[in-house]
Amino acid sequence: MKGKGILDQVKGQSSELSGLPVTVVGLGMEGVDLVRYLAARGAEVTVSDARDAERLAGQIKQLAGLRIQLSLGENSPEVTQQAAAVYVSQGVPLDLPAIEEARRAGVPIRSMMQTFLEECRGTVVGVTGSSGKSTTTALLGDIFKAAGRDTFVGGNIGVPLLSNLEAIGPGDWVVLEISHTQLELTDVSPHIACVTNVTPNHLDRFRWDDYVDLKRNIVRHQASGDIAVLNRDHEVSRGFAADTPARKVLTSLQPIAEGDAAFLAGRSIVVRIEGRELEACSLDDVRLPGRHNIENVLSATATAVSAGLDTAAIKRAIQAFHGIAHRLELVRRVNGVRYYNDSIATTPERTIAGMRALDGPLVLLLGGRHKHLPWEPLVSEVAGRCRAVICFGEAAHEVREALATAGYRTLLSLTTWATPWKRPPRRRSGATLSCCLPPAPASTRMTTSSSVASTFAGWSRPSRTGPDDGASAGAPPPGGA
Repeated sequence: MKGKGILDQVKGQSSELSGLPVTVVGLGMEGVDLVRYLAARGAEVTVSDARDAERLAGQIKQLAGLRIQLSLGENSPEVTQQAAAVYVSQGVPLDLPAIEEARRAGVPIRSMMQTFLEECRGTVVGVTGSSGKSTTTALLGDIFKAAGRDTFVGGNIGVPLLSNLEAIGPGDWVVLEISHTQLELTDVSPHIACVTNVTPNHLDRFRWDDYVDLKRNIVRHQASGDIAVLNRDHEVSRGFAADTPARKVLTSLQPIAEGDAAFLAGRSIVVRIEGRELEACSLDDVRLPGRHNIENVLSATATAVSAGLDTAAIKRAIQAFHGIAHRLELVRRVNGVRYYNDSIATTPERTIAGMRALDGPLVLLLGGRHKHLPWEPLVSEVAGRCRAVICFGEAAHEVREALATAGYRTLLSLTTWATPWKRPPRRRSGATLSCCLPPAPASTRMTTSSSVASTFAGWSRPSRTGPDDGASAGAPPPGGA
Protein backbone atom coordinates (compact mmCIF):
# COMPACT_ATOMS: atom_id res chain seq x y z
CA MET A 1 0.00 0.00 0.00
CA LYS A 2 1.53 3.29 -1.09
CA GLY A 3 0.61 6.79 -2.18
CA LYS A 4 -2.43 8.92 -1.36
CA GLY A 5 -4.46 6.19 0.33
CA ILE A 6 -1.76 5.52 2.90
CA LEU A 7 -1.08 9.24 3.31
CA ASP A 8 -4.73 9.78 4.23
CA GLN A 9 -4.42 7.03 6.83
CA VAL A 10 -1.34 8.45 8.56
CA LYS A 11 -2.16 12.15 8.19
CA GLY A 12 -4.29 13.36 11.05
CA GLN A 13 -5.69 9.86 11.59
CA SER A 14 -3.64 8.40 14.44
CA SER A 15 -6.36 5.86 15.25
CA GLU A 16 -5.89 4.31 11.80
CA LEU A 17 -2.23 3.43 12.30
CA SER A 18 -3.05 0.05 13.82
CA GLY A 19 -1.31 -2.74 11.92
CA LEU A 20 0.53 -0.44 9.52
CA PRO A 21 4.27 -1.10 9.06
CA VAL A 22 6.12 2.16 9.67
CA THR A 23 9.83 2.98 9.89
CA VAL A 24 11.39 5.60 12.14
CA VAL A 25 14.75 6.84 10.82
CA GLY A 26 17.05 8.18 13.52
CA LEU A 27 16.76 7.22 17.18
CA GLY A 28 17.54 10.56 18.79
CA MET A 29 15.20 12.34 21.19
CA GLU A 30 12.59 12.81 18.48
CA GLY A 31 13.03 9.24 17.33
CA VAL A 32 12.29 7.86 20.79
CA ASP A 33 9.20 10.08 21.01
CA LEU A 34 8.02 8.94 17.56
CA VAL A 35 8.50 5.24 18.35
CA ARG A 36 6.49 5.51 21.57
CA TYR A 37 3.72 7.44 19.82
CA LEU A 38 3.45 5.07 16.85
CA ALA A 39 3.69 1.88 18.92
CA ALA A 40 0.97 3.12 21.29
CA ARG A 41 -1.33 3.45 18.28
CA GLY A 42 -0.76 -0.10 17.13
CA ALA A 43 1.68 0.52 14.29
CA GLU A 44 4.29 -2.11 13.52
CA VAL A 45 7.41 -0.03 14.12
CA THR A 46 10.90 -0.62 12.74
CA VAL A 47 13.75 1.63 13.86
CA SER A 48 16.49 2.41 11.34
CA ASP A 49 19.72 3.97 12.61
CA ALA A 50 23.28 3.88 11.28
CA ARG A 51 24.63 3.61 14.84
CA ASP A 52 24.99 0.23 16.53
CA ALA A 53 23.21 -1.05 19.63
CA GLU A 54 26.08 -0.13 21.92
CA ARG A 55 25.98 3.54 20.93
CA LEU A 56 22.18 3.56 21.22
CA ALA A 57 22.01 1.72 24.53
CA GLY A 58 20.41 4.65 26.35
CA GLN A 59 17.70 5.18 23.75
CA ILE A 60 16.96 1.46 23.44
CA LYS A 61 16.54 1.24 27.21
CA GLN A 62 13.86 3.95 27.01
CA LEU A 63 11.90 1.74 24.60
CA ALA A 64 11.98 -1.39 26.77
CA GLY A 65 8.74 -3.36 26.65
CA LEU A 66 7.61 -2.06 23.26
CA ARG A 67 7.09 -4.52 20.40
CA ILE A 68 9.42 -2.98 17.82
CA GLN A 69 12.06 -4.12 15.35
CA LEU A 70 15.57 -2.71 15.31
CA SER A 71 17.56 -2.28 12.10
CA LEU A 72 20.87 -0.87 13.27
CA GLY A 73 24.37 -0.31 11.88
CA GLU A 74 23.12 1.13 8.60
CA ASN A 75 20.07 2.79 7.06
CA SER A 76 18.83 0.03 4.81
CA PRO A 77 16.67 1.13 1.83
CA GLU A 78 14.84 -2.21 2.11
CA VAL A 79 13.50 -1.24 5.54
CA THR A 80 12.16 2.11 4.32
CA GLN A 81 10.83 0.93 0.95
CA GLN A 82 8.68 -1.75 2.57
CA ALA A 83 7.08 0.68 5.05
CA ALA A 84 3.63 2.20 4.70
CA ALA A 85 5.14 5.46 6.00
CA VAL A 86 8.59 6.68 7.02
CA TYR A 87 9.01 9.08 9.95
CA VAL A 88 12.29 11.02 9.91
CA SER A 89 13.82 12.47 13.07
CA GLN A 90 15.01 16.07 12.84
CA GLY A 91 18.56 16.47 11.66
CA VAL A 92 18.56 13.27 9.57
CA PRO A 93 19.54 14.33 6.00
CA LEU A 94 16.61 13.92 3.62
CA ASP A 95 19.01 12.97 0.81
CA LEU A 96 19.91 9.78 2.68
CA PRO A 97 19.67 6.95 0.10
CA ALA A 98 17.20 5.03 2.27
CA ILE A 99 14.86 8.04 2.36
CA GLU A 100 15.25 8.85 -1.33
CA GLU A 101 14.49 5.22 -2.27
CA ALA A 102 11.35 5.28 -0.10
CA ARG A 103 10.19 8.51 -1.71
CA ARG A 104 10.71 7.05 -5.20
CA ALA A 105 8.64 4.05 -4.13
CA GLY A 106 5.77 6.36 -3.18
CA VAL A 107 6.16 5.96 0.58
CA PRO A 108 4.95 9.06 2.51
CA ILE A 109 7.85 10.80 4.33
CA ARG A 110 6.77 12.45 7.57
CA SER A 111 8.18 14.09 10.69
CA MET A 112 7.41 14.50 14.37
CA MET A 113 6.67 18.24 14.03
CA GLN A 114 4.32 17.71 11.10
CA THR A 115 2.42 15.03 13.03
CA PHE A 116 2.16 17.18 16.15
CA LEU A 117 0.91 20.27 14.30
CA GLU A 118 -1.73 18.18 12.51
CA GLU A 119 -3.06 16.50 15.63
CA CYS A 120 -2.61 19.06 18.40
CA ARG A 121 -5.99 20.19 19.79
CA GLY A 122 -4.55 23.27 21.49
CA THR A 123 -3.66 26.64 19.97
CA VAL A 124 -0.05 26.58 18.78
CA VAL A 125 2.46 29.42 18.97
CA GLY A 126 5.64 28.59 17.05
CA VAL A 127 8.95 30.44 17.42
CA THR A 128 11.85 30.11 14.99
CA GLY A 129 14.94 32.11 14.10
CA SER A 130 18.67 31.78 13.62
CA SER A 131 19.20 33.10 17.14
CA GLY A 132 17.04 34.10 20.08
CA LYS A 133 14.37 31.46 19.61
CA SER A 134 15.13 29.52 22.81
CA THR A 135 15.11 32.64 24.99
CA THR A 136 11.97 33.95 23.30
CA THR A 137 10.20 30.60 23.69
CA ALA A 138 11.10 30.29 27.37
CA LEU A 139 10.01 33.87 28.11
CA LEU A 140 6.75 33.34 26.23
CA GLY A 141 6.04 30.24 28.29
CA ASP A 142 6.54 32.27 31.47
CA ILE A 143 4.27 35.06 30.19
CA PHE A 144 1.45 32.63 29.37
CA LYS A 145 1.74 31.05 32.80
CA ALA A 146 1.82 34.48 34.49
CA ALA A 147 -1.44 35.22 32.65
CA GLY A 148 -3.00 32.06 34.06
CA ARG A 149 -3.20 30.19 30.76
CA ASP A 150 -2.86 26.41 30.65
CA THR A 151 0.32 26.19 28.61
CA PHE A 152 2.65 23.48 27.30
CA VAL A 153 6.17 24.57 26.30
CA GLY A 154 8.28 22.24 24.16
CA GLY A 155 9.81 21.52 20.78
CA ASN A 156 13.47 22.07 20.03
CA ILE A 157 14.22 22.97 23.67
CA GLY A 158 14.33 19.25 24.49
CA VAL A 159 10.79 18.51 25.66
CA PRO A 160 9.14 15.68 23.65
CA LEU A 161 5.92 16.65 21.89
CA LEU A 162 4.03 13.52 20.91
CA SER A 163 4.26 12.01 24.40
CA ASN A 164 2.32 15.02 25.67
CA LEU A 165 -0.20 15.20 22.83
CA GLU A 166 -3.13 13.56 24.61
CA ALA A 167 -2.75 15.83 27.66
CA ILE A 168 -3.23 18.99 25.55
CA GLY A 169 -6.87 20.01 25.31
CA PRO A 170 -8.76 22.41 23.00
CA GLY A 171 -8.49 25.27 25.50
CA ASP A 172 -4.75 24.91 26.07
CA TRP A 173 -1.94 26.94 24.54
CA VAL A 174 1.21 25.35 23.15
CA VAL A 175 4.45 27.34 22.80
CA LEU A 176 7.02 25.62 20.57
CA GLU A 177 10.60 26.35 19.66
CA ILE A 178 10.92 25.12 16.06
CA SER A 179 14.27 24.63 14.34
CA HIS A 180 14.91 24.77 10.61
CA THR A 181 15.22 20.98 10.39
CA GLN A 182 11.88 20.57 12.18
CA LEU A 183 10.36 22.71 9.41
CA GLU A 184 11.74 20.53 6.59
CA LEU A 185 8.72 18.28 6.20
CA THR A 186 5.93 20.51 7.52
CA ASP A 187 2.94 21.58 5.47
CA VAL A 188 1.14 23.06 8.48
CA SER A 189 1.97 26.38 10.17
CA PRO A 190 1.22 27.50 13.75
CA HIS A 191 -1.69 29.85 14.46
CA ILE A 192 0.85 32.41 15.70
CA ALA A 193 4.27 32.19 14.06
CA CYS A 194 7.12 34.29 15.47
CA VAL A 195 10.37 34.80 13.55
CA THR A 196 13.12 36.37 15.68
CA ASN A 197 15.56 36.77 12.75
CA VAL A 198 17.09 34.82 9.87
CA THR A 199 20.85 35.18 9.38
CA PRO A 200 23.56 32.90 7.90
CA ASN A 201 23.76 29.60 9.78
CA HIS A 202 24.16 25.87 9.08
CA LEU A 203 25.85 26.59 5.75
CA ASP A 204 27.83 23.39 6.20
CA ARG A 205 24.61 21.50 5.33
CA PHE A 206 22.35 23.92 3.47
CA ARG A 207 22.71 26.52 0.76
CA TRP A 208 21.67 29.96 2.05
CA ASP A 209 18.54 30.10 -0.13
CA ASP A 210 17.47 26.63 1.03
CA TYR A 211 18.02 27.54 4.68
CA VAL A 212 15.87 30.68 4.29
CA ASP A 213 13.19 28.64 2.54
CA LEU A 214 13.04 26.20 5.46
CA LYS A 215 12.52 29.07 7.90
CA ARG A 216 9.79 30.44 5.61
CA ASN A 217 7.75 27.27 6.19
CA ILE A 218 6.68 28.56 9.61
CA VAL A 219 4.48 31.21 7.91
CA ARG A 220 4.02 29.69 4.45
CA HIS A 221 0.95 27.60 5.34
CA GLN A 222 -0.87 30.13 7.52
CA ALA A 223 -4.41 31.34 6.79
CA SER A 224 -5.85 34.85 6.93
CA GLY A 225 -7.04 34.29 10.50
CA ASP A 226 -3.53 33.50 11.72
CA ILE A 227 -0.82 35.89 12.98
CA ALA A 228 2.83 36.35 11.91
CA VAL A 229 5.18 38.18 14.30
CA LEU A 230 8.20 39.34 12.29
CA ASN A 231 11.38 41.20 13.24
CA ARG A 232 11.41 44.27 10.98
CA ASP A 233 15.07 45.03 11.74
CA HIS A 234 16.26 41.93 9.84
CA GLU A 235 15.83 41.90 6.08
CA VAL A 236 14.87 38.24 5.65
CA SER A 237 12.34 38.03 8.48
CA ARG A 238 10.83 41.34 7.32
CA GLY A 239 10.50 39.87 3.84
CA PHE A 240 8.43 36.94 5.11
CA ALA A 241 5.48 39.34 5.31
CA ALA A 242 4.99 38.77 1.58
CA ASP A 243 4.79 34.99 2.06
CA THR A 244 1.77 34.74 4.35
CA PRO A 245 -1.85 35.93 4.27
CA ALA A 246 -1.80 36.13 8.09
CA ARG A 247 -2.09 39.38 10.03
CA LYS A 248 1.39 40.86 10.52
CA VAL A 249 2.79 42.19 13.78
CA LEU A 250 6.23 43.76 13.39
CA THR A 251 8.95 44.27 16.01
CA SER A 252 11.81 46.76 16.03
CA LEU A 253 14.39 48.48 18.21
CA GLN A 254 13.19 51.67 16.50
CA PRO A 255 9.72 53.28 16.68
CA ILE A 256 7.17 51.97 14.16
CA ALA A 257 4.72 54.65 13.08
CA GLU A 258 1.74 52.54 12.05
CA GLY A 259 0.27 49.07 12.02
CA ASP A 260 0.35 46.31 14.64
CA ALA A 261 3.79 46.34 16.26
CA ALA A 262 6.00 46.11 19.34
CA PHE A 263 8.89 48.56 19.42
CA LEU A 264 11.33 50.51 21.55
CA ALA A 265 10.40 54.13 22.27
CA GLY A 266 13.05 55.72 24.46
CA ARG A 267 13.35 53.28 27.38
CA SER A 268 9.83 51.91 26.97
CA ILE A 269 8.71 48.75 25.18
CA VAL A 270 5.51 49.82 23.47
CA VAL A 271 2.96 47.57 21.78
CA ARG A 272 0.25 48.65 19.34
CA ILE A 273 -2.57 46.29 18.39
CA GLU A 274 -5.56 47.40 16.31
CA GLY A 275 -4.69 51.05 16.85
CA ARG A 276 -4.40 50.85 20.64
CA GLU A 277 -0.96 51.71 22.06
CA LEU A 278 0.23 50.42 25.45
CA GLU A 279 3.50 50.44 27.37
CA ALA A 280 4.29 46.80 28.14
CA CYS A 281 7.32 47.49 30.30
CA SER A 282 10.47 49.55 30.68
CA LEU A 283 14.00 48.52 29.84
CA ASP A 284 14.59 48.71 33.60
CA ASP A 285 12.29 45.68 33.92
CA VAL A 286 14.46 43.57 31.60
CA ARG A 287 17.00 41.43 33.46
CA LEU A 288 18.75 40.11 30.34
CA PRO A 289 21.94 41.74 29.03
CA GLY A 290 22.49 43.08 25.52
CA ARG A 291 20.47 44.62 22.71
CA HIS A 292 19.92 41.21 21.14
CA ASN A 293 17.90 40.25 24.22
CA ILE A 294 15.81 43.41 23.88
CA GLU A 295 14.90 42.06 20.44
CA ASN A 296 13.88 38.77 22.07
CA VAL A 297 11.73 40.59 24.63
CA LEU A 298 10.06 42.55 21.82
CA SER A 299 9.29 39.32 19.95
CA ALA A 300 7.83 37.70 23.07
CA THR A 301 5.80 40.82 23.92
CA ALA A 302 4.33 41.14 20.41
CA THR A 303 3.43 37.45 20.37
CA ALA A 304 1.86 37.52 23.84
CA VAL A 305 -0.30 40.57 23.08
CA SER A 306 -1.33 38.98 19.77
CA ALA A 307 -2.54 35.98 21.81
CA GLY A 308 -4.72 38.28 23.92
CA LEU A 309 -2.55 38.41 27.05
CA ASP A 310 -2.56 41.58 29.17
CA THR A 311 0.47 43.78 29.64
CA ALA A 312 0.45 43.36 33.43
CA ALA A 313 1.21 39.63 33.06
CA ILE A 314 3.81 40.40 30.40
CA LYS A 315 5.58 42.86 32.69
CA ARG A 316 5.56 40.46 35.68
CA ALA A 317 7.07 37.67 33.61
CA ILE A 318 9.75 39.91 32.08
CA GLN A 319 10.75 41.22 35.51
CA ALA A 320 11.13 37.67 36.85
CA PHE A 321 12.94 36.23 33.81
CA HIS A 322 16.70 35.82 34.18
CA GLY A 323 17.46 33.80 31.07
CA ILE A 324 18.12 30.12 30.44
CA ALA A 325 21.06 27.75 30.66
CA HIS A 326 23.97 28.17 28.23
CA ARG A 327 22.89 31.73 27.26
CA LEU A 328 25.40 34.07 28.92
CA GLU A 329 24.97 31.95 32.03
CA LEU A 330 27.13 33.16 34.90
CA VAL A 331 28.80 30.00 36.21
CA ARG A 332 31.14 31.47 38.79
CA ARG A 333 32.86 34.63 40.04
CA VAL A 334 36.32 34.40 41.55
CA ASN A 335 39.38 36.65 41.87
CA GLY A 336 37.53 39.42 40.06
CA VAL A 337 36.87 37.20 37.05
CA ARG A 338 33.38 36.22 35.86
CA TYR A 339 33.03 32.88 34.06
CA TYR A 340 30.16 32.73 31.54
CA ASN A 341 28.73 29.76 29.68
CA ASP A 342 27.46 31.09 26.34
CA SER A 343 27.75 27.75 24.56
CA ILE A 344 24.51 28.33 22.61
CA ALA A 345 26.39 31.02 20.64
CA THR A 346 27.27 28.75 17.72
CA THR A 347 27.72 31.48 15.09
CA PRO A 348 30.10 34.45 14.96
CA GLU A 349 27.08 36.78 15.00
CA ARG A 350 25.75 35.31 18.26
CA THR A 351 29.23 35.44 19.78
CA ILE A 352 29.52 39.15 18.98
CA ALA A 353 26.11 39.81 20.55
CA GLY A 354 27.22 38.07 23.75
CA MET A 355 30.53 39.94 23.82
CA ARG A 356 28.76 43.27 23.47
CA ALA A 357 26.47 42.41 26.37
CA LEU A 358 29.46 42.17 28.74
CA ASP A 359 31.51 45.09 30.03
CA GLY A 360 35.31 45.16 30.19
CA PRO A 361 38.04 42.95 28.72
CA LEU A 362 37.40 39.30 27.84
CA VAL A 363 39.13 35.95 27.66
CA LEU A 364 37.26 34.01 24.98
CA LEU A 365 37.06 30.26 24.30
CA LEU A 366 36.27 29.66 20.62
CA GLY A 367 35.94 26.41 18.72
CA GLY A 368 33.58 23.55 18.01
CA ARG A 369 32.62 22.43 14.49
CA HIS A 370 33.13 24.69 11.50
CA LYS A 371 29.91 25.73 9.69
CA HIS A 372 31.49 27.75 6.86
CA LEU A 373 30.36 31.11 8.23
CA PRO A 374 32.23 34.43 7.79
CA TRP A 375 34.74 35.23 10.54
CA GLU A 376 35.64 38.83 9.64
CA PRO A 377 33.17 40.69 11.95
CA LEU A 378 34.15 38.49 14.92
CA VAL A 379 37.87 38.96 14.27
CA SER A 380 37.40 42.72 14.42
CA GLU A 381 35.44 42.48 17.68
CA VAL A 382 38.03 40.17 19.26
CA ALA A 383 40.91 42.50 18.42
CA GLY A 384 39.31 45.32 20.37
CA ARG A 385 38.07 43.39 23.40
CA CYS A 386 39.97 40.20 24.19
CA ARG A 387 43.06 39.73 26.33
CA ALA A 388 43.34 36.16 25.01
CA VAL A 389 41.53 33.62 22.85
CA ILE A 390 41.63 29.89 23.60
CA CYS A 391 40.93 27.69 20.56
CA PHE A 392 39.46 24.18 20.76
CA GLY A 393 37.61 21.52 18.79
CA GLU A 394 37.44 20.78 15.08
CA ALA A 395 37.43 24.47 14.15
CA ALA A 396 40.48 25.38 16.26
CA HIS A 397 42.71 25.67 13.20
CA GLU A 398 40.26 27.93 11.33
CA VAL A 399 39.84 30.13 14.42
CA ARG A 400 43.60 30.50 14.94
CA GLU A 401 44.23 31.15 11.25
CA ALA A 402 41.51 33.82 10.98
CA LEU A 403 42.73 35.66 14.07
CA ALA A 404 46.44 35.31 13.29
CA THR A 405 45.92 36.59 9.73
CA ALA A 406 44.33 39.70 11.21
CA GLY A 407 47.36 40.21 13.45
CA TYR A 408 45.90 38.91 16.71
CA ARG A 409 48.62 37.05 18.60
CA THR A 410 47.36 36.04 22.07
CA LEU A 411 46.18 32.57 21.08
CA LEU A 412 46.18 29.37 23.13
CA SER A 413 44.98 25.86 22.31
CA LEU A 414 42.86 23.47 24.34
CA THR A 415 42.59 19.76 23.53
CA THR A 416 40.56 18.58 26.52
CA TRP A 417 38.42 20.15 29.23
CA ALA A 418 40.47 18.20 31.76
CA THR A 419 43.43 20.52 31.16
CA PRO A 420 43.28 23.48 33.55
CA TRP A 421 45.23 26.69 33.17
CA LYS A 422 48.46 26.84 35.14
CA ARG A 423 47.76 30.53 35.75
CA PRO A 424 44.01 31.26 35.58
CA PRO A 425 42.94 34.73 34.42
CA ARG A 426 43.04 37.45 37.06
CA ARG A 427 41.51 40.88 37.11
CA ARG A 428 43.83 43.75 36.42
CA SER A 429 43.48 46.84 38.56
CA GLY A 430 40.43 48.92 37.70
CA ALA A 431 38.88 46.43 35.26
CA THR A 432 36.43 43.55 35.47
CA LEU A 433 37.54 40.54 33.42
CA SER A 434 35.07 38.05 31.96
CA CYS A 435 36.00 34.57 30.77
CA CYS A 436 33.37 33.44 28.27
CA LEU A 437 32.72 30.24 26.32
CA PRO A 438 30.81 30.96 23.08
CA PRO A 439 31.87 28.22 20.61
CA ALA A 440 31.07 30.45 17.55
CA PRO A 441 30.91 27.38 15.26
CA ALA A 442 28.56 24.53 16.18
CA SER A 443 29.20 23.06 19.60
CA THR A 444 30.70 19.63 20.05
CA ARG A 445 30.88 17.09 22.84
CA MET A 446 33.43 19.38 24.47
CA THR A 447 30.76 22.05 25.02
CA THR A 448 28.06 20.26 26.98
CA SER A 449 26.68 22.20 29.93
CA SER A 450 28.10 19.74 32.44
CA SER A 451 31.61 19.92 30.95
CA VAL A 452 31.52 23.70 30.88
CA ALA A 453 30.27 23.99 34.45
CA SER A 454 32.76 21.51 35.85
CA THR A 455 35.62 22.98 33.83
CA PHE A 456 34.92 26.55 34.87
CA ALA A 457 34.45 25.43 38.47
CA GLY A 458 37.87 23.75 38.37
CA TRP A 459 39.64 26.52 36.50
CA SER A 460 38.15 29.19 38.72
CA ARG A 461 39.05 27.76 42.13
CA PRO A 462 40.03 30.68 44.34
CA SER A 463 43.73 31.17 44.92
CA ARG A 464 45.23 31.54 48.36
CA THR A 465 45.48 35.29 47.87
CA GLY A 466 42.12 35.87 46.16
CA PRO A 467 38.76 35.37 47.83
CA ASP A 468 36.01 33.44 46.10
CA ASP A 469 33.25 35.83 45.09
CA GLY A 470 30.82 32.92 45.12
CA ALA A 471 29.25 30.68 42.55
CA SER A 472 26.23 32.04 40.77
CA ALA A 473 23.58 30.75 38.40
CA GLY A 474 21.54 32.62 35.83
CA ALA A 475 22.24 35.56 33.58
CA PRO A 476 24.58 38.45 34.41
CA PRO A 477 23.25 41.89 35.32
CA PRO A 478 21.93 43.95 32.40
CA GLY A 479 24.70 45.30 30.20
CA GLY A 480 22.61 48.16 28.89
CA ALA A 481 20.46 48.53 25.84
